[in-house]
Amino acid sequence: MVATSKIIVALAAGASALVAPMRGPAKTTALAASKQTPHGGELVNLFAADAAAEVASCTATHQMTERQSCDVELLCNGGFSPLTGFMTEEEYGSVINSMKLPNGLMFSLPVVFDTDSEELGPGSKILLKQGDLDVATFTVTDKYTPDKPLECLKCYGTSSLEHPGTQMVAMERGKYYLGGALAGLAKPVREFPCETPAEVRARLPDNVDVVAFQCRNPVHRAHYELFTRALDAPNVGGDGVVLVHPTCGPTQPGDIPGTVRYKTYEVLKEETANPRTYWAYLPYSMHMAGPREAIHHMMIRKNFGCTHFIIGRDMAGCKSSIDEEDFYGAYDAQDFALENGPELGMKAVPSLNLVYTDEKGYVTAEEAKEQELSALKLSGTKFRKMLRGGEDIPEWFAFKSVVQVLRENA
Repeated sequence: MVATSKIIVALAAGASALVAPMRGPAKTTALAASKQTPHGGELVNLFAADAAAEVASCTATHQMTERQSCDVELLCNGGFSPLTGFMTEEEYGSVINSMKLPNGLMFSLPVVFDTDSEELGPGSKILLKQGDLDVATFTVTDKYTPDKPLECLKCYGTSSLEHPGTQMVAMERGKYYLGGALAGLAKPVREFPCETPAEVRARLPDNVDVVAFQCRNPVHRAHYELFTRALDAPNVGGDGVVLVHPTCGPTQPGDIPGTVRYKTYEVLKEETANPRTYWAYLPYSMHMAGPREAIHHMMIRKNFGCTHFIIGRDMAGCKSSIDEEDFYGAYDAQDFALENGPELGMKAVPSLNLVYTDEKGYVTAEEAKEQELSALKLSGTKFRKMLRGGEDIPEWFAFKSVVQVLRENA
């Protein structure tokens, strides 16, 4: 396990001209001026013009799980562009085996709808609901039995049930996968606001570089220094901005709930009030798939109009539920981004590796070593222990506003 942290920023360098085959009548959304083209060339918009007619034509209803509601929202609003629905068996097999859609466009993780129903299948039109809310209709054209061991081995790098993603596929998902087109009716209701890609693009400044920062945990001082200093990277324009874009959907057992994370982001946004930092929230269900998920995140942020993407140490990584050993190397996700980024339309560049010192505050690890500065350390385990015990948290490590929210929601 590597002790120091290395961060890279990925610069989106354009979009592929390939577009995934459409399974249904999908609209595209007019975009605000932006340097970034959506993945596949067009930003998909699946929301129906006549919601009442869509509902009336359904033959079955289904209450979505939280993970399914995240996938449905990102399919309908274009976050998963160029997809227009849940993957068919052909698309599923192509993605897990080659990390590409059948037309050759890169896509790193399958987007699938699972069920145990023997009745649902081709010809079914399912009304997807969140409680009493009609969210989307799903016209099923394909039903298949997935090869879950192969899916896990290819996508997560392991078929061990010690991996939370593999455990989710094997134990939470149903026996069958259904493929077909979606029509959106309404956005799911959440405790945190989730703007569509088109809405985020409209809010971002025109014709400047946009650096996306993905996280699934509260933002502490080191994170803040990393994403604000990323604007000084050689490949980022002088008028560039940061989009802090946390995932607030399901993650892995032991993580802080999304609603609490959202509260920490909101107080931090107010405390820092940085005009070059924009905030938005992503209704995304984490897979903890390491390298493949890093590519997936890059693609999603590309659809939201970002031109750069920060990939941190062991991004989307996880530990064994038995021996707590890491499933991925510290820099596997970064190396994978360097290898596959060009095909996705991304260019990776190194960013700063920061440590906090008594003498100069946050500096690069190299500078601290050269000048023999005293670097301070506080492990996540020690931080959580201090938090539970009511001890004072050093301000160099965490923002007071964030600490207060975490204590109030412990």
